[in-house]
Amino acid sequence: MVEISASMVKELREKSGAAMMDCKNALKDAEGNFEKAFELLRQKGAASASKKAGRTTSEGLVVGYTTPDSKVGTLVELNCETDFVARNEQFVALGKTLAETAAQKDVSCTDKLNAELVEGKKVQDLLTEAVGKIGENISLKRVKTIKLSSAYGTVGLYLHALGGKMGALVELATDKQVADQDALNAVGRELAMHVVSTKPSFLSREEIPADVIENERRIESGKADLAEKKPEMREKIVSGRVDKILGERCFLEQPFIKDPQTTVAKYLAAKGKELGVEIKPLSFAVYILGETEAEKEATEACAQ
Repeated sequence: MVEISASMVKELREKSGAAMMDCKNALKDAEGNFEKAFELLRQKGAASASKKAGRTTSEGLVVGYTTPDSKVGTLVELNCETDFVARNEQFVALGKTLAETAAQKDVSCTDKLNAELVEGKKVQDLLTEAVGKIGENISLKRVKTIKLSSAYGTVGLYLHALGGKMGALVELATDKQVADQDALNAVGRELAMHVVSTKPSFLSREEIPADVIENERRIESGKADLAEKKPEMREKIVSGRVDKILGERCFLEQPFIKDPQTTVAKYLAAKGKELGVEIKPLSFAVYILGETEAEKEATEACAQ
């Protein structure tokens, strides 16, 4: 029998949002296998596929910056120990400096950003100095820069107004130069706001890996309410459920946050027609302060 520690239960609870006892039982049934336990919770309806893995576990800020021409945007997560320091003017200013530097240098790796110079000093040295002045441990957790890969378009940025805990970037390309760039920039910002609110996993269906689809099918097929269904009916129900789940996780298929009666794809088509261009989303990024998977993703980004 695998020993189920309190930390394992806590981590599963943070990822799934399920009750503590449900998490403990799922881990027991899965013999300590974390991912299997998460699947069991989903099969029981105790965890959602669209829930963002990892809730806030640390203090700090998500800071963003876009260049004046809206061609480059950056998100930075800067961590500290207390919310009091996160509101400190010096800490906030440091975050803004890091975001601007990352955008100017087109950096998406913490190691590379730490090595960049700001007024003759390495970013890592600025962090060390800030620790001495503020009196708390400060760390650069991750950085993401999106540079417009099309001749025309915009990179939209949105930072949640409530305490700097969330932010998103959206890269939009147009087929030609738009007459009203400010209006296009506004579309980018609105879609970045949408990403912060809905936290999509993929841009479109075409981006979804086959193993993700197969995993969803396996989870849905194992749900108790299908056990007595005939095979052909079970297959139909599973296909419908998986289709719905994947649609909820795809940026273009989601109901637009400011007008739920239309999808993001239809909103983009309407805005493109209004501005006289074709608008195509190319990429997006969303940061939530303290995400537990973020350090792994940041490490992988530096390894690329």
